[in-house]
Amino acid sequence: MRLDHVSYAAEKDGVRATADRLAQALGVRAVNGGVHPSFGTRNVILPMAHGRYVEVVEVLDHPVCDKAPFGQAVRACSERGGGWLGWVCRVDDIAEFEQRLGREAVPGRRIFPDSRELTWRQIGVNGLINDPQLPFFVQFDDLDMHPSRAVDLEPDVVIKTLTIAGDPERVHEWLGTDATSTSTVIGFDFVAPRGTAGLLSVTFETPGGLVTL
Repeated sequence: MRLDHVSYAAEKDGVRATADRLAQALGVRAVNGGVHPSFGTRNVILPMAHGRYVEVVEVLDHPVCDKAPFGQAVRACSERGGGWLGWVCRVDDIAEFEQRLGREAVPGRRIFPDSRELTWRQIGVNGLINDPQLPFFVQFDDLDMHPSRAVDLEPDVVIKTLTIAGDPERVHEWLGTDATSTSTVIGFDFVAPRGTAGLLSVTFETPGGLVTL
């Protein structure tokens, strides 16, 4: 299990404008990701070092987003003004988490602008909705098409620290391990929640210094 990416819900001016602001702040390139037909969402990718990325995501004007938990989560976050939606762990065998959570993973797919298709399975979005400090889990079918590879050269911007309003013991229970075990380079700073728990900010190490968003 490893921390795979962090998700940011689009602000009021939409996914592209939001992604461009984040990319400018970090000094990286924002790449059009494509549409998630089964979730009613679309995204823009900000590739990071170490095979990770930032996903900026928005809902489509389509009824499927009201039925899919991921679409529901994105819509709710964007309607609050947008911002950090949550963090996501990649696993090698999602069946373990299907057994633990007592339900099946759902298939996901994203159609690239060049018509290629990335497919995966994910589980745990309902956990994120009910307790936003918790990550959900994905297993990609083809890592050669992983979103972090959307640019030719690996960026030199590193996800450095996640600041989470919540309880590290609750996250440990959910993951089956400490949050820190999901990365050797990313730190986790848990603070007591004032209001709703969740991902408060992410700090990045850039060539120009640390940037916290």
